[in-house]
Amino acid sequence: MSLLGNLLWLIFGGFLAGLGYIVSGLLLCLTIVGIPFGLMSMRIGVATLAPFGKQVVERHDANSAARIVFNIIWLVLFGWGIAVAHLASALVLFVTIIGIPFAIQHIKLIPLALFPFGRDLR
Repeated sequence: MSLLGNLLWLIFGGFLAGLGYIVSGLLLCLTIVGIPFGLMSMRIGVATLAPFGKQVVERHDANSAARIVFNIIWLVLFGWGIAVAHLASALVLFVTIIGIPFAIQHIKLIPLALFPFGRDLR
């Protein structure tokens, strides 16, 4: 079931969402300061390409001081906008019956969009 869901996800917008994360990550990597954020954005982009059958998990070192600082910077600069985009997409998809599974995937991606350092989609 997750294979079919991931294929439909890619066809109906998931590919563009993942591509947006990856292109943004490449642009962030053009600066030395943006490299950690660019790498994280690309990692989220790859995870966004196939979210069905996966859960957001916290790594054992998720609450280290450096990851907390990076998460705060990410939240202020990028995370809130990405989370609002996922929420808006989910609200639009919840209107239709067939869009509800895709809306749930957008809701699942919001915590990862807000605090990506120390978390993975597995």
